[in-house]
Amino acid sequence: MKFLDRAKIFIKAGNGGNGSASFRREKYIEFGGPNGGDGGRGGDIIFRAVPNVNTLIDYRFQTNFKAERGENGGGKMCTGASGENLILQVPTGTVILSENEEFEYADLNQDGLEYRAARGGNGGWGNLHFKSPTNRTPRQANDGLPGEERTVILRLKLIADIGLVGFPNAGKSTLLSAVTSARPKIANYPFTTLNPQLGVMYAHNREFVMVDLPGLIEGAHTGVGLGDRFLGHAERTKMILHLIDGTENDWSGRYKTIRHEMDSYGGGLLEKPEMVIINKIDAVEPDELKNRMAEFKKSFGRKKKPEIMAISAAGQIGIRELIAAIEKRFLEI
Repeated sequence: MKFLDRAKIFIKAGNGGNGSASFRREKYIEFGGPNGGDGGRGGDIIFRAVPNVNTLIDYRFQTNFKAERGENGGGKMCTGASGENLILQVPTGTVILSENEEFEYADLNQDGLEYRAARGGNGGWGNLHFKSPTNRTPRQANDGLPGEERTVILRLKLIADIGLVGFPNAGKSTLLSAVTSARPKIANYPFTTLNPQLGVMYAHNREFVMVDLPGLIEGAHTGVGLGDRFLGHAERTKMILHLIDGTENDWSGRYKTIRHEMDSYGGGLLEKPEMVIINKIDAVEPDELKNRMAEFKKSFGRKKKPEIMAISAAGQIGIRELIAAIEKRFLEI
């Protein structure tokens, strides 16, 4: 299934049914009087968060949604039936925004949450409502009111426990495949991952949902590379795993670049618990690795250092220790 985390759709609630202008007509009753019923109410447009769905692909090709119209009123004081509500199912974690994306209508971040995005129009009054001592045969009835309509933006922010961030080719997809049963595309070129990938990591009796985000590069917040729009998925995570390619020369520079992009994006990403993972250590000489690790830790100065671990996702080195460290860290969150 193709991944889609943003969709623009038009929604319109149902119009109310028209009131009826009818009169009572029965044998031997000369002055029956008005008995027109009211029109039914139009259906609402409701968004509902559902589990086990992680894409908005259903809204890629169908972008117009209209709820059912209320039925017209009838004679004998019969009220028209109300239109059925139209329930649009979206993945849990979907945010509903205004067309210009400046206003957030709702954040459906829990299974089963609902948001009424457009209300159906009220039904029109029948002529029975207009009966009075001075107007005993009213021939007027109201039309139903139109339902609300608007264009909304659906933006999905995946809900996961752990977010993997880092430069392209840092080994995020390899790590995801090493600790979960996910099988993301892995190749020896940048931007292999074009869409977020999910996997479930098991540690003793606990499960952790991990999301692999497409690689960031310097200037991502200005749209360079794939940009930083996928960082929205990291907003939902409880912890960040920051991967650094151990074969690169400037670990500190790469770390600071990614942190700068996260800071430029906002969303409280810098405040989240973080672990720094130096990957591909099997491709670095042990003495060199030791010296560069010491230099990297020294680059933090007096600032509080994140927890730093060295692994090889491809070589399965340090994976068990990493899983144990993640489980321990979650006990502290």
